[in-house]
Amino acid sequence: MSQKEFSEGDWRRLIASFGEDPDRPGLVETPARVTKAWKHWTSGYGQDPVELLKAFEDGAEQYNELIVVRGIPVYSHCEHHLAPFFGKATVGYVPNGKIVGLSKLTRLVDCFAKRLQVQERMTMQIANALMEVLEPKAVGVVVKCRHLCMESRGIRTPGEETVTSAMLGELQPNLAMRTEFLALAREN
Repeated sequence: MSQKEFSEGDWRRLIASFGEDPDRPGLVETPARVTKAWKHWTSGYGQDPVELLKAFEDGAEQYNELIVVRGIPVYSHCEHHLAPFFGKATVGYVPNGKIVGLSKLTRLVDCFAKRLQVQERMTMQIANALMEVLEPKAVGVVVKCRHLCMESRGIRTPGEETVTSAMLGELQPNLAMRTEFLALAREN
């Protein structure tokens, strides 16, 4: 194990630092469970967005309208407090001869969500990856999340959503296309 890895012993020390007994029956297995959970929650670092977005050209040459997937689950952790934030993303693009499997958009969101994040950067990372790999005419991303760092400490504002968006390519200057994307992104 490298010195950089956080071990079960480190989790035991953290539990003890709270004044708890890490050998208490309810906590004995916690360090192993937390180690496994954090490996999952940060598994996005081991994924390559370019590999996730392998495009194909079959059938896309004729299609030039928005393709939108909405309701994509977002589960992430803020880099400031390591507190969870969660919600949904909408990802859309106008192809330029290449399309990607719809499940790949969900995987792309998950890849960036499973890193220590701020919502604003994650939104741009998703949009930029799509723009760079697919080279579409336009990309739009809207992310709506609740942040436990806001809800459970500090200002304590339960239920508030933070909404971020990224509009690239033709979505920036084309008001009609932008309006259509935002209407499609809106949940009923």
